[in-house]
Amino acid sequence: MSEATTAVIALPSENSLVTPASDRRSNATPAITEPRWVQLLLIGAALLFLLGFLLLPLVLVFAEALGNGVQAFVDAVTETDALAAIELTLLVTAIVVPLNLVFGIAAAWAISKHEFRGKRLLVSLIDLPFAVSPVVAGLVFVLIFGAQGWAWPLIEEGWHFDLPLLGATTLQLPKIIYAVPGIVLATVFVTFPFIARELMPLMEQQGTDEELAALSLGASGWQTFWRVTLPNIRWALLYGVLLCSARAMGEFGAVSVVSGHIRGRTNTLPLHVEALYNDIGQSHGAAFAVASLLAITALITLVVKAYLEWRHGESLAANHRH
Repeated sequence: MSEATTAVIALPSENSLVTPASDRRSNATPAITEPRWVQLLLIGAALLFLLGFLLLPLVLVFAEALGNGVQAFVDAVTETDALAAIELTLLVTAIVVPLNLVFGIAAAWAISKHEFRGKRLLVSLIDLPFAVSPVVAGLVFVLIFGAQGWAWPLIEEGWHFDLPLLGATTLQLPKIIYAVPGIVLATVFVTFPFIARELMPLMEQQGTDEELAALSLGASGWQTFWRVTLPNIRWALLYGVLLCSARAMGEFGAVSVVSGHIRGRTNTLPLHVEALYNDIGQSHGAAFAVASLLAITALITLVVKAYLEWRHGESLAANHRH
């Protein structure tokens, strides 16, 4: 009878499977070891910076706005040119935000859900306003649509041509520079990345599984968008609309170049503040009174932004991890 070879497998004991606490502590991220006074110094420096560059100027704006009394404040913000500036600012914002909403959703959908040639180029073009000065953007529109621009003949004389059924037809562009269309174009250029940039990372993270499942169950493209995609991105979309609106109301550089600074016609709120402040024969209190309206909109934006981050931080956090 031959000898049987026995293989003995030694199982590790239960204690050997448990990593000692000292080893776990050594592998963990080391705790902050700075002295208490260093931490307090950093916190104090941050608070002083916020106080000096954010809170103090904001307090001074409201103090100067109300320095001549409440009635002077009311008169400054209800003056004819001020009301025209408020109306124009709201009009431009009401046009720009929906345009950027449509573009942002379409661009984010195309980039996050599809692969195509020129995808990286499209992303770079979306980021272009972050790299180009708004003043340069305004100058570009002046070079295109101004009196010396290549599109000026279409604005001044139009393009005359014949159609088979309509006969002689003229295609003429409206006046753009020193008019509302130019202000809208300049504002669209500087604000169009905000909504798209908020949506792209979130939609890339979500993938296409839910949309494909809806399509496989017989949903149409529009049904899939309204019932699957839009509910998943609604808070990021609202966040982007909020940022876009704030930037549209506060834009100065590009609008300053294309507006012409015509009081009561092409002055938005930021331009009207500048005009009041540079007016030698008028008190600066009126400028600060109108500027306080922009400060109030900024504060409202911050409050709504903080609320969205507090209530829907998880859905918004994906945007800032990319």
